[in-house]
Amino acid sequence: MNHFEKHDLNGFIGKHLVYTYDNGWNYEIYVKNGETLDYRIHSGIVGNRWVKDQHVYMVQVAKDVYKISWTEPTGTDVSLIVNLADKLFHGTIFFPRWIINDPKKTVCFQNEHIPLMESYREAGPAYPTEVIDEFATITYVEECGANNESVIACAASELPADFPNCLKK
Repeated sequence: MNHFEKHDLNGFIGKHLVYTYDNGWNYEIYVKNGETLDYRIHSGIVGNRWVKDQHVYMVQVAKDVYKISWTEPTGTDVSLIVNLADKLFHGTIFFPRWIINDPKKTVCFQNEHIPLMESYREAGPAYPTEVIDEFATITYVEECGANNESVIACAASELPADFPNCLKK
């Protein structure tokens, strides 16, 4: 018998999380509501890319453990497991080959370039897919409430050098 409700996202919606993958890549997500999230990439092959209102699928898979999955306009598929209790992430990113061949094409505020991202996706190549399968440590958690447009509102390069420490009260 479950000791949680699979579709109860109340403990997750509104969370702002910064995490670092074991490979050193630094990412950030804000769980805006039950259907969308905003994210910002600080480092890695697509560092300084950021996105608002990404449609996602979310469920609770255990007490304080959530799964988020989505497909980007680039053709990238992402699946994250977020364990809030242990401050642990596991992420699997499925990059189409065109991104691995030229990752800088995606480094932008995606929302302003969706038709361009879709044209790159269609031009490909899509295969062979590059799978990044990594654990990450959650280094920062903040409760920001639902639908807060100010949480992720600029590129990582525009943030203070001491981010996220500058957010701690």
